[in-house]
Amino acid sequence: MDKSDIKEFIQSLIIAGVLAFLIITFVAQSFVVEGSSMESTLENGERLIANKLVYRFRDPERGEIVVFTPRGASDQRYIKRVIGLPGDTVYIQDSQVYVNGEPLEEDYIKEEMREIGDSGPFEVPDDEFFVLGDNRNHSADSRFPGLVGYVERDKIHGKAFWVFWPLNEMRVLDHEDYSIAGND
Repeated sequence: MDKSDIKEFIQSLIIAGVLAFLIITFVAQSFVVEGSSMESTLENGERLIANKLVYRFRDPERGEIVVFTPRGASDQRYIKRVIGLPGDTVYIQDSQVYVNGEPLEEDYIKEEMREIGDSGPFEVPDDEFFVLGDNRNHSADSRFPGLVGYVERDKIHGKAFWVFWPLNEMRVLDHEDYSIAGND
């Protein structure tokens, strides 16, 4: 190898490093699912890519699976589904989630919530979101203000969109089928 080859190699490494930094900072990032709170939509140990760019142009929407930093745990990342938007009223009665008085259709739920009593109403503040895990019986989420509570808009890192590991479970996540009954 001569000096020009070494110089070209170093330049290529620098360019690759800068591009990787820009992609991870602004476009997409890999996350690992830890725990069972999103079963059966996401399984423990799966790796996914979150789209970080989408929320630079719009707010999260109901039904989207988001990666965020919970309050008081700046070194952790949680993955949950957006249920309540700013200004919404969310409550749970007889294992049914209601948003603004309308029952939420949730075909993705692993099992019916255990009877832990009614929850709410939760009045979602401006610039914050109400999130729930799909496996409600095993999820620390917005129902528990001391653990997670509402999620601030600027703490949401991205929209989970593609599971890439394990390879035999690779898939694009569906975010479209989540509506309030009667408001399709």
